[in-house]
Amino acid sequence: MAPSSDLDTSVIGQPTGAWRIRIERGPVANFAKAVKDDNPAYQQETAPAPPTFGFVMAHWGAFASEQPDGPSGGGPSAGETEHSPSPVMKIIGSLMQKGGMVLHGEQEFEYLGPVQVGDVLLGEGRVADVYEKESKGKVMTFLVSENEYKNEASGEVVLKTRMNLIHRAG
Repeated sequence: MAPSSDLDTSVIGQPTGAWRIRIERGPVANFAKAVKDDNPAYQQETAPAPPTFGFVMAHWGAFASEQPDGPSGGGPSAGETEHSPSPVMKIIGSLMQKGGMVLHGEQEFEYLGPVQVGDVLLGEGRVADVYEKESKGKVMTFLVSENEYKNEASGEVVLKTRMNLIHRAG
């Protein structure tokens, strides 16, 4: 099966969300324990975030009442409803209707400054790419998203993340 020519690449560049994330001591310490890092620095009041904490921080530090509104934030933008899916979920949802499975392909973290307990980060994401490849007669669709996080106090970009989701046709 060859890659299809009907892949919707119009989502490239579209926002995937905006977040306000508090970096808190408990989640940082517990994440370090979960990844078997017993460095005492992660237990301190101003602990640095462990290197891969960027993968989970939105789950432990993004409170609904503090999320930004707007075209990529917590509130709906023009033409959307409260329950409109993000571009990432639109693509993955339509692929999953055809069967197959979704895999987390890879994750990258680029630290441009410190991220530590007490920080508040403002993040924005976008679809960076979507493409297909054939493997063993199956089509794999790759969806690449990128997020950028600024320290709310300084306005400086402190973290960039990049993630690949892969759908393998059934």
